[in-house]
Amino acid sequence: MIHGIHELVWGPWLLVLFLGTGVFFTVKSGFFQIRKFPFWWKQTIGSIQEEEAEDKGDVTKFQTACTALAATIGTGNIAGVATALTAGGPGALFWMWVSAAIGMMTGYAETMLGIRYRYRDRNGAWICGPMVYLERGLKLPVLGMIYSFLCIMVSLGMGSMVQSNSIAETLEYSFGISPVPVGILLTGIVFMVVLGGIARIAFVSERLIPISAGAYMLFSMVVIMSCYDRIPYIVQCIFQDAFRPVSVFSGAAGYQISKSLQYGVSRGVFSNEAGLGSMAVLHGAAEDTTPEQQGMWAMFEVFFDTILICTMTAFVILCMTEGDAAGSGYDGAALTAFCFSKRLGPIGEYVVSGAMLVFAFATIIAWYYLGRQAAVYLAESLKQRGSLYFLQRILRGKVYTLLYLGAVFLGCMAKLETVWEFSDIWNGLMALPNIIALIFLMREVTVPGKTEKRAQKGSRL
Repeated sequence: MIHGIHELVWGPWLLVLFLGTGVFFTVKSGFFQIRKFPFWWKQTIGSIQEEEAEDKGDVTKFQTACTALAATIGTGNIAGVATALTAGGPGALFWMWVSAAIGMMTGYAETMLGIRYRYRDRNGAWICGPMVYLERGLKLPVLGMIYSFLCIMVSLGMGSMVQSNSIAETLEYSFGISPVPVGILLTGIVFMVVLGGIARIAFVSERLIPISAGAYMLFSMVVIMSCYDRIPYIVQCIFQDAFRPVSVFSGAAGYQISKSLQYGVSRGVFSNEAGLGSMAVLHGAAEDTTPEQQGMWAMFEVFFDTILICTMTAFVILCMTEGDAAGSGYDGAALTAFCFSKRLGPIGEYVVSGAMLVFAFATIIAWYYLGRQAAVYLAESLKQRGSLYFLQRILRGKVYTLLYLGAVFLGCMAKLETVWEFSDIWNGLMALPNIIALIFLMREVTVPGKTEKRAQKGSRL
């Protein structure tokens, strides 16, 4: 049943919406993410020291970016890529690239709109995200409430249970540790971090993400370069599988291409979250910024997550399996660990285990903030309508925090055999209202002007 729902949600209609929206923003911006790569790179990662000195808020722009990366760099970069390659073939990687390339402009658009329409609540905290521009931009508050509800569900599922389950399974498989003590310890650590709010979440993310991602990329490069002679063959496999020759475009070949496209795009979205609107929520915490500036940071995050991290994971797997991931007998994180260990020995397993632990934990704490923001917005919206008082009480105060911590603990115990398809379903449903908003608000999306002297100057797409 889950598989059937997954096929329905991630059918051609949603793929067209995802790819079509990204293609539109890409074309209308003059391929900004490609043509102006040096410019937006300099305005983001290339200006960290300058921005750190100028930032006056509790959360800096770089901390915001690290928190957004914490939400996106998770099990999808390790287990999700492996699943995409076994289910969709090597061609899935090509469609992940496509999804990321055009998703960079989708991420830019949603983040920019989020910053443009954000507002402060009664406590002075920023409320930002698709639910805000659905309400204030499209004048569709009900759709904003629906998005908030879906965001809460995704936070309890993909954001907490999926990640904690990956942590528990990794520790049990690698070190024989029972899931129960793992669940207790993990829940306690998560509680200590989220108790400090966005400031502490951003602080921890800033410490974890650069070091862990850098180390993972380093070990990946070691494995890839150790079999550099296979790289030309792997590249050939990727493009041949993504685009079968017309002469052999039989039913089987067409089916394979559709699977490559479906799994490539869905796993790309699972990993970089472009189109879900989650980046817009996280970037709303940044102070002293402009919509264009935060939009470019969102572009960098999609690039870093998928074009760099996911590609390295994919090349490690394809190099070690000689382009036949499905024939290895492994899947998910086990396949990635097998491929690393094949070249690095026991160290390879520890590399994957360590990366899984850090990435999954970072995702858990970042998605708490996402779900919390959605809960606050939904509770306030229900209060204004004077309806569902009981639900308001659940969403307010510490109740959501308790629900989230409970999901983290239960995730360690659960057996989530259909976890990836289940997560894809929620992702697709959550993305739908956001994409609708992007389509109708596309005229309000701007990119840095031709002078490019300052990122704050914008010109309409």
